Amino acid sequence: MNEPELLKIDHVAVAEVDARDRLRPVSEAGVESLIASIRELGVMKDAIHVRRRKNGQLTLIAGGHRLEAARRLGWEKIPAKIWAGVTDDWARMMELDDNLAGAEMDPLDTAVFLAHRKRLYEKLHPETVAKTGAALAAARWNAADIGSVASFATATAQKFGMTERHIRRMIAAGGMLHAGEIARLRAAPRKITLADLQALSKVSAPERYHVVAALAEGRVKSAAEGRRDWASSQPGAPTAAVKDPVKEALKALSRAWDQAPEAARMMFIASHEPALSSRLQRHRDGVIINRKLGLDDDADAAEKVIATRFGPTSNEAAE
Repeated sequence: MNEPELLKIDHVAVAEVDARDRLRPVSEAGVESLIASIRELGVMKDAIHVRRRKNGQLTLIAGGHRLEAARRLGWEKIPAKIWAGVTDDWARMMELDDNLAGAEMDPLDTAVFLAHRKRLYEKLHPETVAKTGAALAAARWNAADIGSVASFATATAQKFGMTERHIRRMIAAGGMLHAGEIARLRAAPRKITLADLQALSKVSAPERYHVVAALAEGRVKSAAEGRRDWASSQPGAPTAAVKDPVKEALKALSRAWDQAPEAARMMFIASHEPALSSRLQRHRDGVIINRKLGLDDDADAAEKVIATRFGPTSNEAAE
């Protein structure tokens, strides 16, 4: 197979570069940052990379944000390195490396790109797949080899302040996600975090489908919460006890009272004195009536007697 050949470094027409079939869409922040840099410096620091196909078509290899920035600035031409004899796998590898080495990517895109690079590396180096056991692990995760997945895992671990083990879990998560799931997670109302990816790497379908859908729809705030939601929906899962709203309201009132300073308590009593006095009097009357009627602590029965004698409370009258 012929080696890829760098034909020349030249300017190409922006409108003639085909930028479809990319691993990720350009980010608005990335494009705006580039535009600001170009306006300040007056130049684009790095050329884009394109491949010239046999039919003469120019296809983007690397530099999606640079190309979009040039379009928005109204440029007719853009600096480009033009390659020939390029395979799809070689072009994809350059796209991956260009992003992993220099682009600011969130954890989700990093996981997806690392997983893609691992698959391509094994496709381009099938000898690593043929190995087994320790030999396979050494070939796949040789950090001294700049072309191996391990070198990127090491750099990414340092970037995010995590261990290589966690980064390998990111690769596992990125590798199991399908294109549709990736698109849904990118559009989720909350950014996918490293913790989310680590949780996703531990599950398989159909639980993963449930967690991805819950994150994408904003029904849960994390993949861990999505997993708990999945577990609670399974047959035989323990049913959460139904909380008494009155008892929960009492707890909230008690906490607020206990945590309030004395000055706030006195202000509360002063502002609610009429209602509190009425309630306390009704409570005392209720206790007396219960004792006379032998109703023990039957508050409902006492309230009926009090309402008959004194009329309803202000809240009851309002209802």
